[in-house]
Amino acid sequence: MDTLSYKTISANKATANKQWVLVDAEGQTLGRMASKVAKILRGKYKPSFTPHADCGDNVVIINAEKINLTGNKWTDKSYIRHTGYPGGQRSLTATELFEKDPAKLVEKSVKGMLPKNKLGSALFRNLKVYVGAEHGQEAQKPTTINLNDLM
Repeated sequence: MDTLSYKTISANKATANKQWVLVDAEGQTLGRMASKVAKILRGKYKPSFTPHADCGDNVVIINAEKINLTGNKWTDKSYIRHTGYPGGQRSLTATELFEKDPAKLVEKSVKGMLPKNKLGSALFRNLKVYVGAEHGQEAQKPTTINLNDLM
């Protein structure tokens, strides 16, 4: 085989084939769903995956209020932040965060599974999470996918 007859294709921002994907969170386990959504955002399910480029799809998650957590995570899982002042550590349980904003719970779990750099920040902007079945991305005509079919 002639090794000069083929080249490795590396996707970039201009050549990436980005699509809009709709995911229904109803009845899904939070961590399992978040890891699959992070892979979709990253583009790992595509044959043209490039680690240093944003070649993933845009994801819309609906019904964020119908997410499940297994075991005692509703009471035991805590989200810790710091205000920056001495003694300024604040924490919320998963239940308290869910009562404030269910979309924030899903966003935090997906964001934690993305790279901690500029690429991760850019990928996180491709995620839209909505409480309820209505979403603001009808104009993009997102294709509905079933996460249970993905590996």
